[in-house]
Amino acid sequence: MSDTAPPGADWKPDLDVIRAAAVVAGETALGYFRKAPDVRWKNEGRSPVSEADLAANDVLKTRLLAARPDYGWLSEETDDDLSRLSRETVFVVDPIDGTRAFIAGKELWCVSVAVVHRGQPVAGVLYAPALDELFEAVAGGSALKNGAQISVREAKPGETLHLAAAEDTIGKLPAPYRSAVTRIPHVPSLAYRLAMVADGRIDGTLVKKNSHDWDLAAADLILASAGGALADLDAQPLSYNRSTVVHGVLCAAAKPLLPGLIAASRSMEPH
Repeated sequence: MSDTAPPGADWKPDLDVIRAAAVVAGETALGYFRKAPDVRWKNEGRSPVSEADLAANDVLKTRLLAARPDYGWLSEETDDDLSRLSRETVFVVDPIDGTRAFIAGKELWCVSVAVVHRGQPVAGVLYAPALDELFEAVAGGSALKNGAQISVREAKPGETLHLAAAEDTIGKLPAPYRSAVTRIPHVPSLAYRLAMVADGRIDGTLVKKNSHDWDLAAADLILASAGGALADLDAQPLSYNRSTVVHGVLCAAAKPLLPGLIAASRSMEPH
């Protein structure tokens, strides 16, 4: 993991900045919701981007860099400027996490904004305007949902675990582990799925490879502040704002459940 934030650093002012920007960006996106926004395809036709994504991105970039002009910038909807690697502190944003759901008129999408310092998220906000839900956390503080503290569910031994994962992935889990698992229906926003672990609605999730910093950074901090953790299959926490922003297979759960979930996931990987 990269160097940690300075002891006693106060990131609450940054949390205030990103919260305010995320709310404005979310309301901007909501203005396009269920109104057939223009859509184009990127990444060789694999990923949709709507005019709402771009409008929300413009709001975030304008507001955030005006407030913190010395910070770097990493967004799904902005061409990557590697000068961010020379900045200790960077905004990592996804203007709409769950664009496919947004385009389809489904409510499970959110604005994701994080402040990352020396590779670690130190302030994070997820705003789901169609659901009127705002998740937030700051380094050293509690995770909040609409102002109330949230925490992961403390599953007892023998209880059924509710996991979010692709159906084919659940089917490949080792039989003893799989027998204690109930798969929850697809959640189109990865960031929101991690927030569901943070607020105890589900016990964990498996994340297929090729997720990106902007999908994860804000939700990672919110989950950690709620008593959970996000890790790779070596049980290592993630580091952000690297030259590559793509991640491998990941697991997220309450801390006591994470080793078992990682072990089950590793057994599915080719050796």
